[in-house]
Amino acid sequence: MNSWAQLYRGESAKPVWQFVADLKEAGLRSGFLIHNEDKMEMAHTFGSHGVQVGEGFDLHMIQICKPEKAAGSLQKNPERAALMPKFVTVFSAEGRTQVRFLRFNRQLIEELVQDAEFATSVGSTYDEIEQAIQASL
Repeated sequence: MNSWAQLYRGESAKPVWQFVADLKEAGLRSGFLIHNEDKMEMAHTFGSHGVQVGEGFDLHMIQICKPEKAAGSLQKNPERAALMPKFVTVFSAEGRTQVRFLRFNRQLIEELVQDAEFATSVGSTYDEIEQAIQASL
């Protein structure tokens, strides 16, 4: 069986909002920004489309981006775009903040875009994002 992806799982005693603020700060130190800050809180996003969620629903889908790196990468090969969005998912469960981050393995990336250079670059980006997450827990 080949593992095409890994799901990072983290947990924090911090409330969701504090983890998000800390992740933003840690990301900025490495050149990342939160691309969808005004839309990452899914209760508000769903509500803006007329969909109500239960009280206490606090799922945040945080899109992390390094604009300078992304712009250069996409200009070099637009095929990379499908693998560019990086989301950190944060929610509460059992009184703790849960953090998830999906990363694809090098072989899958190379197969999807026929681009070994990009596979190496994305692996480095995944590592940096996980370091920012760990610094924020």
